[in-house]
Parts: sequence; structure tokens; C-alpha cells
Amino acid sequence: MTAYQTLEQRFARLAALEGAAGILGWDAQTLMPDGAAEARGDQLAILRGLAHGMLTAPEAAEELAAAERGGDLEPWAAANLREMRRAQAHATAVPRDLVEASSRAVSRSEMVWREARRDADFARLEPHLAEVLRLQREIGQAKGAALGLDPYDALLDGYDPGMRRATIDPLFADLTGWLPALIARAREIQASRPAPLPLAGPFDVAVQRELGLKLMEAVGFDFTRGRLDISLHPFCGGATDDVRITTRYDAADFGRALMGVLHETGHALYEQGRPAAWRNQPVGAARGMSLHESQSLIVEMQACRSREFFTFLAPLLQAAFGRSGPEWSPENLHALNTRVAPGFIRVDADEATYPAHILLRYRLETAMIAGDLAVRDLPGAFNDGLRDLLDLTVPDDRVGCLQDIHWPSGAFGYFPTYTLGALAAAQLFRAARTAEPALPGCLAQGDFGPLRDWLRTNVHAVGSLLETDDLLTRATGAKLGTAAFRAHLEARYLGAESA
Repeated sequence: MTAYQTLEQRFARLAALEGAAGILGWDAQTLMPDGAAEARGDQLAILRGLAHGMLTAPEAAEELAAAERGGDLEPWAAANLREMRRAQAHATAVPRDLVEASSRAVSRSEMVWREARRDADFARLEPHLAEVLRLQREIGQAKGAALGLDPYDALLDGYDPGMRRATIDPLFADLTGWLPALIARAREIQASRPAPLPLAGPFDVAVQRELGLKLMEAVGFDFTRGRLDISLHPFCGGATDDVRITTRYDAADFGRALMGVLHETGHALYEQGRPAAWRNQPVGAARGMSLHESQSLIVEMQACRSREFFTFLAPLLQAAFGRSGPEWSPENLHALNTRVAPGFIRVDADEATYPAHILLRYRLETAMIAGDLAVRDLPGAFNDGLRDLLDLTVPDDRVGCLQDIHWPSGAFGYFPTYTLGALAAAQLFRAARTAEPALPGCLAQGDFGPLRDWLRTNVHAVGSLLETDDLLTRATGAKLGTAAFRAHLEARYLGAESA
């Protein structure tokens, strides 16, 4: 057996451990009783410690060195070896005891966050979040020293391989330059027209769930390899060939859960469409969180908030809820779902104001990792930033800095991938429409086949064969930029589609 083949076996076992941790993590956020939190934290810490040990074992380094000396590999295997080296470099930079300590701190913090968010009580979370941040700073410093990166870039690289602040900062500066004027103009146009008619609830949660399942099926979710559940914060997780997505329901507003389901289904399609032959190898993994987010936003924002999609959706909603009238027309539903209106909650934000939420979180988390912002000062800094960016006065921390699970879960470096994903989604959807001119008409019929097939060919089945910019360039003809996103927003909110 060659060194490379031995490595494949090592990483297949590692994938199994990560899958087990993924299911345990899903259960912790959906079904697990609160009293099991401490034991679950220990279980996850041990699994992550074992995985870390497999990557950092001296034998792994020897196998990598031998495989890299061993001659030519075919392209997929060569890319797999590249990704193995990347994973090993990240792992060996961090001591195992730090990995386990961080895992335990995160498990405690996540459980406390649920209570703190419910009660708008930041003080309850503060010591736990401070400990998570302390450990994440240590991890960032350790990885940075080993990889030749600053601590934040080192953390970012764990979510989006190859992404750096030097790339993000100019993109976000460009957005900051033109987005406020676009938002203001879009709101002026809205104000000059009759307001869309509201939809009166309540909306039975069981009906909402069935409707979500029906749309998941239409988009292409494989229910033999996944399921839908409820959590406090919607997410896509689970394991290879067992993709778990969640949403949260509101009897007064079915749109939040429905669009949340569509968003997470986009993530799930990526996971279910990864290259089968490499699914338990690094090269078969999704290519970073910016591309992952692009897949959810292509489904939720690009496709399922288009005029064409509401032609398909309107009769389904009327039948599901037993309603009729002008407020249930495709035109009114489209207007309701493309309103530009600054709000407190990031996950409920429209696509024009959403980047402002990310710009704020990016600014705050880079400051926290740099040591320029203490956890005790986070609520005030968050509230000041939201006021500056969206002219909103935060009434309490539940709709302020406590609304997201990311920082309590240690996900520093994750937030910018949401807006980077929106930029990539616009580029990819434009390329898909160019390649499949009938795509809008298909969406009007509820036929996602052409879009899904194009994404599977150009994104999902590519796995991590290519670096992110290479994948985007091959699929769209350009590296990541803001032009397609700006053109999309202008067309939808300022142009013909807004009429």
C-alpha cells in the first residue's frame, strides 16, 4: 500500500469521527434534554480530540511527506493530497488540550446562550463568551504562527480556505461605498407605490411544516439522506449522507420559516451533491463557507424571491392555508418578500440591508480577536454600530448581540462568508441563467431541475478539486467581485423587476 493510500484510509476514519460529532452536535441543538449538556460537551470534546490526534500523529506527517515525494497523482488525488496537507497544517498548529478545552467551553457557552438570549441577559453569557474568545484567540495565534498568517486570517482560513482580510476589505469597502445610496433609492421607490397587502395569520405550524417539506422536494432535497427539524437558530448540519436541516416557526408569519427552509435546503443540496467517489476525503468536501453560503442564497434569494417563483408558490400557499384574495396574488407575495426595510434581526434581513449586519459583525469580531474590544463592551459596540449602519436603536440584547449563536459557538471568522456568499451567488446565478435561458420559466413551473443540474456540475460535484477563485472563474468567467451583486440589486429593487 502506498503512503497516499494509507492517508486515504486515515482521512476516511477521520471523516467518520467528524460525522459522528456532526450528528451529536445536531442533536444538542434540536432534541437533547438540557440536563445532558455537560455529558454531551465531554463526548464532543473527546471525539474532536481523537480527530485532532489522527491529524497530528507523527505517522500522519510521515505519510504526507512520503506521498508528496511519491510521484505524480491524477488531478483529484493530487488535490486531495493538497487538502490533506491543509487540514494537517491547521491541526498540528493547535495543541490537543487546547482543542478539547475550546470544545468544552463552546458546549457550555452554547447552552447558556439559549437562556441568555431568551431573557435578553448578556451578563449571564459574558463570562462564558469571554472564555470562548480567550481560547479562540489562542487558537488563532497558534495557527497564525504556524501558517504565517495573522490570527484572524488563520481563523478565517478554517472556514474559507485561502480567504484573507486583504481580499475582504476592498470588497466590503466597495459595498460600503454604493450600498447605502441603493438602499435609500429602493425605499424611495417603495414609498412612492401602494404598500403591499399584509397576510393575516395565524398560520398553523403543522401546515407550515408540510409546505416546507413540499418545497424541499421541489428544489431537489433527497429525503432518503436527510431530514427537517426545529432549532432555536436555523442551520444545516449532520453527517455525510445524513444531512440535517432545521428551521424555526412563527404562527404569525409563515414566511420566516419557509424562507429559512429554502435557505437551508440550498446548503443541503451542496452537501448531497458532493462527488460520491470522494465523499469521505477532503477533496470531496464543500469548498469553504463562502461557496456554501452562495448555494443557500441562490435558492432562497436569487431563485425563490424572483417574480417567476411566486407564480408557482402563490397557488400552493392559497391551497395550504385555505386563503384567497388579492393579498395572495403572485404580485403581492413578490412585493412582500422583496421589501427593503432595515431591521434588527440578521437572519430576517432583506438582501439589500443584510450586508450591513455582516459589515458590523466583521468589524466587531476582528476587533475582539485583535484584543481591541473586550467582551464586556460588546453590547454597546454592537448597538452603536447598528445605529450607525442602519439607523436603528436596539431595545435589548436579545435582538442585539445575543441574536446569533456564532460567537458563543466559537465561530470567529465565519460571519464575512455570508456576504462573500451573496456576491458569489449573484455571479453563479447570472452564469446559470446565461447557460440555461429557460431557467426563469422553469422556476415559474416549480421546476428547479435546470438550476440544480447546473449547480451540481459547476459547484457541487467539483468538491474541493479547485481553489475558490479558480472554481468561480471556471464557472462564471471572473474571480469574486461585487459587480454581479450590484447589478442584481439594481435590477430587482431599482429596475424593471421592481415595477
